[in-house]
Amino acid sequence: MELEQLIKKFQQKDSAAFETLYNMYSESMHGVIYNIVRNDDIAQEILQDVFVKAWQKSDTYSAKKGRFFTWILNIARNAAIDKARSKDFKQSKQNLDAQFFVDILNSNENLDRKTDAIGIKKFVGKLADTCKQLIELLYFKGYTQRETSETLEIPIGTVKTRNRNCILKLREMLSV
Repeated sequence: MELEQLIKKFQQKDSAAFETLYNMYSESMHGVIYNIVRNDDIAQEILQDVFVKAWQKSDTYSAKKGRFFTWILNIARNAAIDKARSKDFKQSKQNLDAQFFVDILNSNENLDRKTDAIGIKKFVGKLADTCKQLIELLYFKGYTQRETSETLEIPIGTVKTRNRNCILKLREMLSV
């Protein structure tokens, strides 16, 4: 079945379409969510919430505005960022064990594998280093534009402009 038909069935609340889309995208979404919250149990919980929200709000998706993957990725990323900024999440991290920090310092093999599974890694890899840094911080690590500005030590306006330009380059690559 073509993706367009599958999405239409999903929007018509077809549970088989839901299951198929979940199987297609859950691993990638989990990778992005996990990279932000750094806790597998919380990432699984958020992942479930993301697909429930997508199911409930499926009528808001429009192919004219972008790809389905991007739509659901934005839902996942925003949900993970919301959770990471929540008071209860911050309080739960006050007494972390050393394993949490060791995990953060490890390479992004998990993310690399997940993004490679959806084929986006090769496109991001073709971008300039400034774009790679920016996309990693904003989209894969869940940084805000302000946090990215501080981390890269560049003005927030530059972050916004580079982000727009980098995403446009990615879109050009994906549409070819």
